[in-house]
Amino acid sequence: MQPYPLVFTPIYKERLWGGQGLRTFLKKAIPDGQIGESWELSGVDGSASVVSNGLYQGVSLNELIQEFGAELLGQPTIERFGRAFPILIKFLDARLDLSIQVHPSDELARERHDSFGKNEMWYILHATSNAKLIVGFKQGVDQETYLKALEEKRLTDILEYHQVKPNDAFLIETGTIHAIGAGIVLAEIQQTSDVTYRVYDFDRTDAAGNKRELHTELAKDALNYGHKTSYKLTPKSTKESEESALSSLAQTPYFSTNELCLEANFTRDLAASDHFLIYIVVEGQAVFQTAELPDFSVDAPVGTTVLIPACCKKLRIHTNSCRLLEVFV
Repeated sequence: MQPYPLVFTPIYKERLWGGQGLRTFLKKAIPDGQIGESWELSGVDGSASVVSNGLYQGVSLNELIQEFGAELLGQPTIERFGRAFPILIKFLDARLDLSIQVHPSDELARERHDSFGKNEMWYILHATSNAKLIVGFKQGVDQETYLKALEEKRLTDILEYHQVKPNDAFLIETGTIHAIGAGIVLAEIQQTSDVTYRVYDFDRTDAAGNKRELHTELAKDALNYGHKTSYKLTPKSTKESEESALSSLAQTPYFSTNELCLEANFTRDLAASDHFLIYIVVEGQAVFQTAELPDFSVDAPVGTTVLIPACCKKLRIHTNSCRLLEVFV
């Protein structure tokens, strides 16, 4: 496989809660309408990403995996996940509140849907002054208390609201009740799964007066009714210099995410690793280049997602200033 930084054509998804924020804040060339999601890197059947640069332009991510396997993903990834890409990267624009949801665990998703569960991480890119997330219950409740609150239309009274600002990050583990509030643009890193149970949709109706489907029975057995002290992630600095700061944001069995702040050019030695890397540009601009193909580079403004194949042994990032999310399994 040619070891160069891969960029993919975004897949835009219209959602009733979407808007034009991906154009405004990330300079995405989205179509008119209510665009709620940009799928940046996806192996989901029917929505597989397609390479937009270099030798493999026009080839889908899944086709690359079938042809190159461990060269692209790394042998440990193949052993854990087979030839299914294990991560889904999205940008979301919430013009309106999203529905209140929960995602099932791996065990429940496998039993009910022959799918993975959906652990995910949110990284805030833009938030209006009063923008909030719902993550978790205010305090631990039991199923009976939850169902009664749902029936009496006071579910929001027992949920925990979090005011947010850019660069805040949250880990949404399976079983955690959650919703993205209006006025937020974020990056979402998640397991490759699209299994969602809609708990409550604020009694909204479409143009025909119909409410969206709820999944009350499925959700009640998927929810974690406990309470965590904090759902917000605290960066843990692992390496610092005058030009760079690397902080660990999330370490899970499904994916890990670092935040990398650069004020000058940066080199990542990958000789000892055997896994792919994903970089998401969340501030500034960078140019990605591998040592193996120094004449080929990728210009990556804010809002760009780059996949570095496992066969790359040295990566160079050229920048004056940028903030990156670095994702791997």
